[in-house]
Amino acid sequence: MSAPALSVIMSVWNDGAFVGQAIDSILGQSFGDFEFLIVDDHSTDGSGEVINQRADHDSRIRVLPSGEKGRVPALNRLLREARAPLIALMDSDDISAPQRFERQLAFLAAHPDHGAISCECDKIDQTGAKLERPPIDRPTSHDGLVANFESGPLLNHNAVMIRRAALNQIDGYRAAFCHAEDYDLWLRLSEVAKLANLPETLVSYRIHTRQVSDANLVEQTRNAALAWLSYCARRDGRSDPSNGLTTLPDLDGIDCLFGSGSAAYVRRRIVERILYAPEALAGDGWPALIAHIGEVGPAPHLWRATARLAAGGKPLHAARAALALAKARIAA
Repeated sequence: MSAPALSVIMSVWNDGAFVGQAIDSILGQSFGDFEFLIVDDHSTDGSGEVINQRADHDSRIRVLPSGEKGRVPALNRLLREARAPLIALMDSDDISAPQRFERQLAFLAAHPDHGAISCECDKIDQTGAKLERPPIDRPTSHDGLVANFESGPLLNHNAVMIRRAALNQIDGYRAAFCHAEDYDLWLRLSEVAKLANLPETLVSYRIHTRQVSDANLVEQTRNAALAWLSYCARRDGRSDPSNGLTTLPDLDGIDCLFGSGSAAYVRRRIVERILYAPEALAGDGWPALIAHIGEVGPAPHLWRATARLAAGGKPLHAARAALALAKARIAA
């Protein structure tokens, strides 16, 4: 069987309420020469039935066995099975506009030096209704992306089309960067090819209560910060401290692997990300918050975080944070 022009890959875990819409948005693309590879990552909510139902009616869908549990193993398995020279990523709770593939293919055909192209996304709620959220000012050029990469991914994982040749140079996703595997991928991809964003809104990103990124906010931020430090090491001609790792160190072990001051950098990034999330501040982010207070002293944003803990129903944590801030003020 001859290879299609494009392979579309999607890993699914318990998105039964949304995965049918996601699949339909791919099957309805104006460009149709693709294979659609899907892995049901051990869902328990009926997602598999929805996937198989769609596969029975469209031969472009190829459902792969579940295999090892986890998003990164599933994505890497999909990449290995993909047959086309171009690969489009799709998330199982989102919706692609009908012209998405057509627009991205045209860009890559006109820019052979680019290895990946993404696009703007709007946001929708659980029902599919559009949410009025402030737009993210995403750079469209490779230079603009690289200059702003420290602030975050800036490429939507659910909206990227990548050349297989570029992916082959970086060997896919790295399991150690769980929940930040896409950010680590973009950083490494930017070292072998140019990246860009189309200014058009071609994907709808769904906001709902079960999103993995919300449930793992602290770990995601820690791993993203370590992906950035790994990138900086490579950029500066040093060996990548994360090479060969299957898991990343906790906060206490970061300096030993990444160098003095690295843990303080990671703690700062965590606190900045969870300042408005009292549950995270009092939960997984608590050790980072307390250590960060000791490192930077009684900064105004940390007093505001303490007030949010109190307002968010965490009075004990608010009192302990206030005490730590007071001690830091005296020590200063």
